[in-house]
Amino acid sequence: MKQATLHALLSYRTDLRPVVLATNLVTGEEGLIDPGDDRVIADLPAPVAEALMGVLRSDKSTTVETDDGTLFLNVFNPPLRLIIVGAVHIAQPLARMATLTGYRVTVIDPRSAFASEERFPDVTVLSEWPDDAMNEIKPDSRTAIVTLTHDPKIDDPALETALSSTAFYVGALGSKKTHAARLERLEKAGFNETQRERICGPVGLAIGAKSPSEIAVSILAQMTESLRQKYG
Repeated sequence: MKQATLHALLSYRTDLRPVVLATNLVTGEEGLIDPGDDRVIADLPAPVAEALMGVLRSDKSTTVETDDGTLFLNVFNPPLRLIIVGAVHIAQPLARMATLTGYRVTVIDPRSAFASEERFPDVTVLSEWPDDAMNEIKPDSRTAIVTLTHDPKIDDPALETALSSTAFYVGALGSKKTHAARLERLEKAGFNETQRERICGPVGLAIGAKSPSEIAVSILAQMTESLRQKYG
């Protein structure tokens, strides 16, 4: 690897930004592809762009054939992130399970009695309004967002921020009736049908979960499905 390429790669790693190192196995030519640069992505040949999306979603490097030879795409992804809005009972097992799965977890709840380090050890806990906190966190394509409070004053601002981001998963706890009312509010707030359909609600796979831990399992499974099956 050339020194200039290495320095640029280390900069991406320090900033926790995804990047792909593309190396032509025939010519040895190399370069970094920034998946956040729409102009660069638009100029890629379709097979390369498709393979690029695959390695970013699967965390697995691959090769792709081009007119100039075989291209090796070596993916360097930052850790996955999970933002949990609402420090409720379900949030506790979900935070633990997600951490074990490799997510960097942040729990957000303006109610300091709920959002405490005692209840959520080993994760980041923010006692702030979710829209303010998420604007600082800046969710990206490596981020999942789950709202759990049932309180529109807390959940809706978080969902509005989530739907304006590239988060790969957005889920919201609540019954079908609650979710229908939520979608109506978001429509009035200016979000179109395609945007609203990004929300997985009621949150989690339909596995008959009852307890907080079982619901956490269903949520984490749906997050994994969204990350790996739909885009992997």
